[in-house]
Amino acid sequence: MTLFCLVLTSYVLYAQQTITGKVTDQRSGSPLAGVSIKIKGGKGTSTDNEGVFKIQAASGQTLEITSVGYKPIVIAAGNQSVLQIALEPASIEMTELVFVGARGSARSKAESPVPVDVINVNNVASSTAKPDLMSQLNMTVPSFNYNKQSGGDGSDAIDFASIRGLGFDQTLVLINGKRRHLSAFVNEVGTRGRGNSGTDLNSIPEAAIDHIEILRDGASAQYGSDAIAGVINIVLKKDVHHLTVNTGWSGYYDHKYNSLNSVDPSQYYTGSWVDGNTFTTAVDYGLPIGKSGGFLNIAGNFLAQGKTFRQDPDTNWTTNPNALSTNTWRRAGGDGAVTSGGGMFNLEIPFAGTQTKFYAFGGMNYKHSNVYAWTRNFSANPQKFPTNPDGSLIYEPGIMHVAGAPDGSINSNNVFYNPQEDVYITDQSIAAGFSGTTKSSWNWDISNVTGYNDFHYYGNKTFNAALDNGLPPSSVKTRFNDGGFSFLQNTANLDINKRFAGVAEGMTLAFGAEFRYEHYKLYAGEPDSYGYDVANKLYPNLYGDGNADSLRKPASGSEGFPGFTPGDATVAHRTNTGVYGDIAIDLTKAWLVDGAVRFEHYSDFGSVTTYKFATRYKLTQNFNIRGSISTGFRAPSLQQINFSNTNTNIIKVNGVPTLEYIKLVPNYSSIARAVGIPALKQEESVNGSLGFAWTPVHNLTITTDGYWIKMKNRIVITGNFGSAIGPLASVLAANNPPLYAANFFVNAVNTTNTGLDIVIDYTKRWGKQSLRALLAGNIQNVNIDKINIPSALDSNYADRQAFFSSREQAFLKASAPRAKFSLALEYGVGKFTAGSHLTYFGKVVTQGFGYASLPGAASGGPGGAGISDQGNGWDPYVVTDDGKSVIPENFVFHGKITTDVYVSLKLTPHCTWTTGVDNLFNVHPDLAVTAGARQSSWGDSESGGAFDAVQMGFNGMRMFSKLLFRF
Repeated sequence: MTLFCLVLTSYVLYAQQTITGKVTDQRSGSPLAGVSIKIKGGKGTSTDNEGVFKIQAASGQTLEITSVGYKPIVIAAGNQSVLQIALEPASIEMTELVFVGARGSARSKAESPVPVDVINVNNVASSTAKPDLMSQLNMTVPSFNYNKQSGGDGSDAIDFASIRGLGFDQTLVLINGKRRHLSAFVNEVGTRGRGNSGTDLNSIPEAAIDHIEILRDGASAQYGSDAIAGVINIVLKKDVHHLTVNTGWSGYYDHKYNSLNSVDPSQYYTGSWVDGNTFTTAVDYGLPIGKSGGFLNIAGNFLAQGKTFRQDPDTNWTTNPNALSTNTWRRAGGDGAVTSGGGMFNLEIPFAGTQTKFYAFGGMNYKHSNVYAWTRNFSANPQKFPTNPDGSLIYEPGIMHVAGAPDGSINSNNVFYNPQEDVYITDQSIAAGFSGTTKSSWNWDISNVTGYNDFHYYGNKTFNAALDNGLPPSSVKTRFNDGGFSFLQNTANLDINKRFAGVAEGMTLAFGAEFRYEHYKLYAGEPDSYGYDVANKLYPNLYGDGNADSLRKPASGSEGFPGFTPGDATVAHRTNTGVYGDIAIDLTKAWLVDGAVRFEHYSDFGSVTTYKFATRYKLTQNFNIRGSISTGFRAPSLQQINFSNTNTNIIKVNGVPTLEYIKLVPNYSSIARAVGIPALKQEESVNGSLGFAWTPVHNLTITTDGYWIKMKNRIVITGNFGSAIGPLASVLAANNPPLYAANFFVNAVNTTNTGLDIVIDYTKRWGKQSLRALLAGNIQNVNIDKINIPSALDSNYADRQAFFSSREQAFLKASAPRAKFSLALEYGVGKFTAGSHLTYFGKVVTQGFGYASLPGAASGGPGGAGISDQGNGWDPYVVTDDGKSVIPENFVFHGKITTDVYVSLKLTPHCTWTTGVDNLFNVHPDLAVTAGARQSSWGDSESGGAFDAVQMGFNGMRMFSKLLFRF
């Protein structure tokens, strides 16, 4: 008997063999992780992150290879011990694998339980005049929200974006699945996203990017803070032996609103008829390393973009009674100039004979932005100009302009200048780590990422009128170091996952931990940028005009952007520890469920736990329904907790013009605590989504996803409060310098965002021809549910409006248009390609500041005197053009469609030329005026120019030409 058992055991051992193999995507050749390899009726395994598997099988046994989104195959185990298996996608959509939203192995886009967009950056960039990543995504992804700012100080220099109408800092950005650092900047002026920071996507060289995954679903339980609206994962290139050079030009030809087209161009700053000229160059090359698939990919970008100048052309009231007056408050309306350059690398080195590899990526980007601030006119504000001791103007010809004087004569009514703001931004990052697979098929990844951002202001071609300027013009100081801020983030991660093929139809278990250190610094400018308080001065031009207000105090600080004071300067840091777990189970071949939980602790405000449940069910082979529900959070950033800025204003006190200080105080200050402003805490959310993915015919995919996002404790910046608030009187007076008023960061607003995302994608190829049609749309709404006001600031209607005015509420709701749709069509045959993009930007409504009260309204109440007529944006009303009534000062920007066209020709096997026009029909947003009250509302928008900052932009038609070289 013993001998029989030994013989039988020997036979079994001899019959069993170890089979190893690799599974790839048939179309792309990419390795497939999480593929199930099962012996029919027996045990199984799954592929690791490199698509590799190992299994024991006897000759003649059947191997079943299955993966969601791919056609299953069956292989008979024979004498082969190494298998190379290529799976065919079930449809064209299945070729796009996404890692974001799945903490274990990748999933195909259409089979994901949550909506994910996959953007091929190279294809998008080559067919548009838009030179930067942010504006390209704004055109391509309807739920992606981006408003180019103008007239908003630092907001003009940096571009932030969001998803689904939420805040800029409520979307998490990853690079190769690792957390990207935030900018040091926080929006302060009344722009979109006031009080928010964000991530500058334009600091990442486009040439380095392979594709971008945009998860449109809450994912805090998987990725941590900031992932309330979703996650943007930027995947870097891994190419080797390919050199790519992309160079191009673009420029605006706006034959209607270019300031050269004005009745009197001397009233404005002007450029050329084709302005905003932009030159770009991008280079990418990859080198193989070793013989095990290692590589080093290096890429770089350079961009030089000129200014644009836009004004309403008709200011001639003698020929047109509806003409608007000369824009004397924003004579240099338009976009600023930008010069930027940077590089990035992506490195992987596998260790031969192991399942382990070393990887690293990182880069640096430098950006210089030069923008014009609002106009200073000597006729109205001589205290903002350099003057002699007797109050007469010191004329600086290189900076000051003369309006409406053909002979160049100078008098008090025609001299003006626009201060320039120089912003220098440095962005650096480095990531490194090891990943691999154990013998028992556990995938592991350990990494560390460090990111740094510095944001530095300089005042240029501007003045501090309070300096001793009784000197020759050549001695007048015109450039100031205004200070700035920096932010450093270091993140260490450990991630582990394993696919269990034998549990149900497959289960993936993932868990991990994260430790993050953050450091924030705000540094002061030079004393000349923010001082000094000097005696009043008599200005002859005002006195000579009979103006009793001729005795004024010279404005203190650099005009345009006064420097940060030593009292604003601060240094702060904190740590964060987080752990998570995620389980995804294919309960059946049709039903996937996914659950996640995450715990995080912050050293400065406490702990939070978030949860997520997602599911997808295949009703048929080509129709999936999917949905999720989750809780989310966003920790208050160090920028929001610690930012401070002191500004000087000339305010009449008892009829005397007086230099007063107004300060945005840090959240921890005694001034904030005096009125019951609590320490900032996390913003919280509950997210829900429900949708479907349908492939009715080959190459046609339709996805629709509805969403609901309930937000609590959104952080905003309040309006100004002064000594009329009892608890503030003593603390404002005790500040150094004493303050006239203060405003605050506060967890104040609860909102609900609802919407619907629609994507219809069709691709067909036959012979040498191809056709692509992509319709994508977003319909959304933002509702303000509640404004949480401390009792000390809630004594009357004026206080409630000062806290978060109706104007600020309108800006929050205008984060995204009510609807946005894009239709991309492209046809190719042989070496020729032609295409178009049609984009519909829906209606947006903002408000002005208000200078009239509503007849019959109670004083101090909605629409009443002391509220709507104070120029504070509190229930703003203005007088109609006929002077007979007052109406709400609403700026309504109706829906508009822009049309982009392009053609592309492959000149040689290595060179492709593309040319085209964006906004072919020179469509603009509506002018920033109130219908029926054009004159009284003119210039009262946030930008102060002819147009406000809306998604479609205001610069008009843009031409472009590009050359792409591939070797």
